[in-house]
Amino acid sequence: MADLVQSGLLPERHPTGDFFVCDVFDAVPKDDLASMEHPIFTLSTRPDRRILNYAHKGTEITVVPSMRGLATIHDKDILIFCISQLMAALNAGRATSRTLTLKAHDLLVATNRETSGDAYRRLKDAFERLAGTRITTNIETGGREVTSGFGLIEAWEIERRARGGRMVSVSVTLSEWLYRAVLSKSVLTLSRDYFRLRKPLERRIYELARKHCGRQPVWRVSVETLLKKSGSASPRRVFRAMLREMIKSDHLPDYRLAEEEGDIIAFVPRRLSEGPEAPPLSEAAYEAARAAAPGADVYALEADWRAYWARSGKPRLRSADGAFVGFVRMRAGQDG
Repeated sequence: MADLVQSGLLPERHPTGDFFVCDVFDAVPKDDLASMEHPIFTLSTRPDRRILNYAHKGTEITVVPSMRGLATIHDKDILIFCISQLMAALNAGRATSRTLTLKAHDLLVATNRETSGDAYRRLKDAFERLAGTRITTNIETGGREVTSGFGLIEAWEIERRARGGRMVSVSVTLSEWLYRAVLSKSVLTLSRDYFRLRKPLERRIYELARKHCGRQPVWRVSVETLLKKSGSASPRRVFRAMLREMIKSDHLPDYRLAEEEGDIIAFVPRRLSEGPEAPPLSEAAYEAARAAAPGADVYALEADWRAYWARSGKPRLRSADGAFVGFVRMRAGQDG
């Protein structure tokens, strides 16, 4: 995991110590399975006003932009933050609704963004693209397949502004489609380093790896299929070149990529590819972690712990199990 501290990633803009004292970080990043599996967000960094059509194994999606363009993969940070807050509430037994009131500063900090005036203005633009982008799909969420059209968010409203003109809090109403996915817990945990990925394609490739790898030792996929599922508008040769650059830089969280014969890309979880360098954990440690953090993805917590251990200089551990469980308990706000 030491590769992740190299310059290929954005800097950590906010101290990691805050993860243990700020309530917002109790909600580990969560993403919905449907948008991880299928391309809904544009990877373009410029206004994209194309109508996107996608069909794969019975799933059909049409994405129509507003005048401001399609919602981008970076705009998705807002949805990830909302999903994370909702899942934290569900796991804690608190009441939830489709409408959330968020502190804009918390959203920016949790997604590793700057908190400058420009950052707040960009956040407003992102809300507008999310509300304006329209989806028509038959993707199943919460065990229901319903062909419907909707915006990624139904509504948003700036609650108030500080004297300097910055938004302080916003009210966001999620689509029924997305809210149903959260209630059914059709979500996966993301590495916090997801928000440090600079390039849209890196974020999309990470999502696909996280969705498809699971606990299997390797996930293999053709470049052609990966191109289709990514939603990239690049020709295959350009897309392949970008994948090769990704393989060379090797800073994707949680996974290593390798090119194989037959135009195949292999994804290997880092906890497996790093071998003996990463301290092994026992099944008892995973069970203790599950008890300490009910509802959490223990393998994502393991990835966070390994990243923390690497950033700390990979100190010798008397008990890897004890260190991991202690980390999980501290993350969950429990006593050791």
